[in-house]
Amino acid sequence: MKFLSFVHNGKASWGTVVGDGVVDLTSAEFPTLKSAIEADALQRLGQGAQQSKPVASLDAIEYLPVIPDPGKIVCVGLNYDDHVKETKRDKTENPTMFLRVAESQTGHKQPILLPPESHELDYEGEIAIIIGKDGRRIAEADAWDHIAGYAPYNDGSIRDWQRHTIQFTAGKNFNETGGFGPWMVTRDEIADGETLSLETRLNGQVMQKSSTDMMIFDIPRQINYISTFTTLKAGDVIVTGTPGGVGAKRNPPVWMKEGDVVEIEVGKVGTLVNTIKAE
Repeated sequence: MKFLSFVHNGKASWGTVVGDGVVDLTSAEFPTLKSAIEADALQRLGQGAQQSKPVASLDAIEYLPVIPDPGKIVCVGLNYDDHVKETKRDKTENPTMFLRVAESQTGHKQPILLPPESHELDYEGEIAIIIGKDGRRIAEADAWDHIAGYAPYNDGSIRDWQRHTIQFTAGKNFNETGGFGPWMVTRDEIADGETLSLETRLNGQVMQKSSTDMMIFDIPRQINYISTFTTLKAGDVIVTGTPGGVGAKRNPPVWMKEGDVVEIEVGKVGTLVNTIKAE
């Protein structure tokens, strides 16, 4: 099943995709998608909605980030060998980590903002994991049981600000630079460990093309490592890394500019589309 967060008739809502429409599942008990994940109610609510009439077509809603209110967004850097090579960095024994804040996200078909402080806006196609069950020090063998689902993610980066220091935080957290959507596909739709394709297109041109079997640190390892230093909570998001082909490492560099269209396609999950807009 597919679940998403959206705005319809001026109201922030969440629901499930039925055909080419969306069934609104917002209630006093479950006001957000995150609250339904926390209560382990997604399957029950989603199955019950399959015969319901959609409140709107998918074309008639304003998409929000899949989880607009995550407790935390943990991003894994340098997790594909070709990206490590193009950055001229050494492989690390453990995953490289940084955090994003909720305000840095934007939804499917919403603009990614190019701030006036920089012209070095870069794309990073990634796969996001949405945590479905709380856990601390989660064993790799148990990691899949803590996943609610998967979504495309664009870890949009302001590269010159990212280079201000050896830490990534500033360049990764400008408002509305990270695309997250269009929806979450639940874990039961994808076999645990199944290889998922990942492709980034800029104005129709393929810029990145890889798959999850090319990750240096696979998904169970990421969940195990992150949950060792922090409790992963239902509704948290892990962004699992980008492959080679980023704009900053091309010759000459390719920076996204106003009017550009960037697409992140994840096999069996969906395609995230954003247009670049000057802030």
